[in-house]
Amino acid sequence: MSAEDAKELEREVKKLKRIASERAGELHDLIEDRLPAAYQDIPAIAQATYDACKTWAEANARLTAVQQG
Repeated sequence: MSAEDAKELEREVKKLKRIASERAGELHDLIEDRLPAAYQDIPAIAQATYDACKTWAEANARLTAVQQG
């Protein structure tokens, strides 16, 4: 992988981390401000948070592999 490709992957990981943090914030807001009335929103928000975190973790693992070797 070229240095430019590695930099692009690093930017992508940062972007995905931001997105995951935003989703986690949405979940936090649901818990803190809207429950129990908005209980029906739990599955969709939880799934979106899980998906965003998983996507970040996969990209971060690729970045770590590139950086180590």
